[in-house]
Amino acid sequence: MRSLIAVLVALSVWQGVVWASGVPPFILPGPARVAQALMDHAAMLAVNARFTLANLAAGLALGMALGVGTAVNLALSPAARWLLRPMLIAAQAVPVFALAPILTLWLGYGAPSKVVMVALVVYFPVASVLFDALMRPPAALDDLARSMGARPLRRLTLIQLPAALPALGSGLRLAAVQAPLAVIVGEWVGSSRGLGHVMLMANGRGQTDLMFAALAVLTAMGLALFAAAGAVQRLTDKGRPEGRPRSLTTR
Repeated sequence: MRSLIAVLVALSVWQGVVWASGVPPFILPGPARVAQALMDHAAMLAVNARFTLANLAAGLALGMALGVGTAVNLALSPAARWLLRPMLIAAQAVPVFALAPILTLWLGYGAPSKVVMVALVVYFPVASVLFDALMRPPAALDDLARSMGARPLRRLTLIQLPAALPALGSGLRLAAVQAPLAVIVGEWVGSSRGLGHVMLMANGRGQTDLMFAALAVLTAMGLALFAAAGAVQRLTDKGRPEGRPRSLTTR
């Protein structure tokens, strides 16, 4: 209910600004014009939204898998931390969006360059946040596991990973905010399909209402993704280890 009220207030303010300023529709169309553009171009927007959503989902899955794998590897291996941790920190200093033209040059104008773009944006926060959480397990449980002779892999699976699940949920929520922007930037740089392509074509033709319509679809997609990430985070919050760990000794 609160979200609906917020949306209605935002739409009212938007329409009020259009009425009060008298700005031409090709500069700032009102909500009614955007809604009309959504209905008039529904089929075309749906086709392009499916392409964007597919790239978004594939990039999220790839980035999550690589991020979790990297964090676990760094937590288990001191040698990997010595070698890869500085590289990971240095890589985060590179503006990921600046890589979009290079990825398009290497991978072409199709889906792969967009998927890799999203994966890169998702990978860094997930790997960094999860690794930091894995290296800060509950002290009492970790000390007990060490005293019982648990091996690193067993401590990881029984203590570190369950304790780090909430951090993984937080990293996923952070990635969910950046991922839609990443896929759109990839489509802006080079694509013949997708919502980013629709926005570029509409901009070139002066169809501002269609640009806003595509932006509305992308916003809805991003909000749904953020809500899904929030649901995952609430589930991971239940993964905190409580009490005495079981079966810590090696077999």
